[in-house]
Amino acid sequence: MGYLVSILVLSALIFFHELGHYTAARLMGVYVEVFSIGFGKKLFSFTKFNTQWSISAIPLGGYVKMKGQDDSDPTKKSYDPDSYNTKTPLQKMFILVAGPLANFILAFILYFIIALGSPLAIAPVVGDIVQDSPAAHAGLQKDDTITAINNTPVKTWKEMAKIISTSQGSLDVEVQRGGYIEHLVLTPELKEAKNMYGETIQRKMIGISSAGKTFRQNLTLGECFTYATQQTIFASTMIFTGLQKLVTGDVPASEMGGVISIVKITSDAADAGWMSVLFFAALISVNLGVLNLLPIPALDGGHIMFNIYELIFRREVNEAIMVKLTIAGWVILFGLMGLGLFNDINRLVG
Repeated sequence: MGYLVSILVLSALIFFHELGHYTAARLMGVYVEVFSIGFGKKLFSFTKFNTQWSISAIPLGGYVKMKGQDDSDPTKKSYDPDSYNTKTPLQKMFILVAGPLANFILAFILYFIIALGSPLAIAPVVGDIVQDSPAAHAGLQKDDTITAINNTPVKTWKEMAKIISTSQGSLDVEVQRGGYIEHLVLTPELKEAKNMYGETIQRKMIGISSAGKTFRQNLTLGECFTYATQQTIFASTMIFTGLQKLVTGDVPASEMGGVISIVKITSDAADAGWMSVLFFAALISVNLGVLNLLPIPALDGGHIMFNIYELIFRREVNEAIMVKLTIAGWVILFGLMGLGLFNDINRLVG
């Protein structure tokens, strides 16, 4: 059941991405010949709105085939009025950006739905205390609830950790203990820690761990909007930064995952409940949006770069160069897919 949910989620995310391209193309007067979910042999198809809609055998992507645009052969062009090739660079960029934009919008909607469902948060309740730490010297105790820091109310463990990590000097920590409120003064210390990418960094800490207590956040509509916005921006930034660190070598290539990882994570999320499925679907949707904006020929980002060139220099990229760059783009894409698949198999074997 979990793996079926994974395929359905992935197909839905691809559908929304391609729907973004399709909608923008139609708005720009471009004839869309085929709208396909998946590649390879067609399993099912029908014609509607003068477009062939199909589901193909390999559910690892999808495509919208517009008149005059063919990634497999960039030399195939048409200069009819309803062709992609006759549109201005700005119109073509609008069509190209619409796919990733649809993924970001979908992610926002999913995060908004999660917010409406009262998402879980970790409460700022103290668990273990490190010996000789600022928390120990100040007298913090296990099961204390931190309610404010320097008169700033604290509702979640995440809020508390952010205030501590960005603090300057000593802190006035308001603690609820046994029905009473106490104020403790402590100064965070700079310690080594691991960030989400596994890198060793310096972070201000007070020497406590979470008690692991959670609660449901009952958010207003305004707070739901803020939550969805923040989560979408955070996910986008996290993926962009992760890609940058992969390129610079700060994060090893062995950390890269492929389609098997996506399916497994979504399958595990399905076992954990529909809220988890929505969360990971939103994260993968952002991932699709970010990856398609990379300046790699054969991806949306690569085509956007070609159109920026045309906009600046008032001429299209040389056809021979475009063919070579497109082939190089496909080599890079298949190489990345192969690396992700190799890492996935290694993890499964391990």
